[in-house]
Amino acid sequence: MAGAVIYALLVGYLLGSIPFGLVLTRLAGKGDIRDIGSGNIGATNVLRTGSKKLAALTLLLDAAKGSAAVLLAAGLWPEAIKYAATGALIGHLYPVWLRFKGGKGVATFLGILLPLLPFAALVYALVWLGLLLVARISSLAGILAAASAPLTAAIVGRTDLLPMLLGFAVLVIWKHRENIARLRSGTEPRVGQKG
Repeated sequence: MAGAVIYALLVGYLLGSIPFGLVLTRLAGKGDIRDIGSGNIGATNVLRTGSKKLAALTLLLDAAKGSAAVLLAAGLWPEAIKYAATGALIGHLYPVWLRFKGGKGVATFLGILLPLLPFAALVYALVWLGLLLVARISSLAGILAAASAPLTAAIVGRTDLLPMLLGFAVLVIWKHRENIARLRSGTEPRVGQKG
């Protein structure tokens, strides 16, 4: 079991730490995404390069790496799936390659949920997309989507996943602490605005 935990954590971390936003923007000749807008490597900031396709691809790949970590663990170390999921999210938030300055985890969290608890993933996606369409504030949508995951797990009786999902939600919200300050002051930009 100890070996499986280590392997699952490591593989999850390595997958999660792939900075797709940074890689894609550089390949597309858009420069270093960390020098644009908020400096974040996620899809919302990639959108500030003016490329909706790059932003969508970043979102899909950031979600896919979360799913890949869970699915790989399910096939190789089924007793250590939670560790692979944890590794993937931590890898995205704190990638060693970028001096531990990664993304905010919203898409990767969704990717983890897809194979782990599909109903929670559906609720998460509906909350995220619904708030994006209505409020057009990416951070608010991401924060409330993350908060929905442990709540959904509790409602459907998956108490085995509750501590992990609660921890994930806290991490995602923590990574949004600057956004929360701007939300409170009314200065948080809406999707499509610069900043």
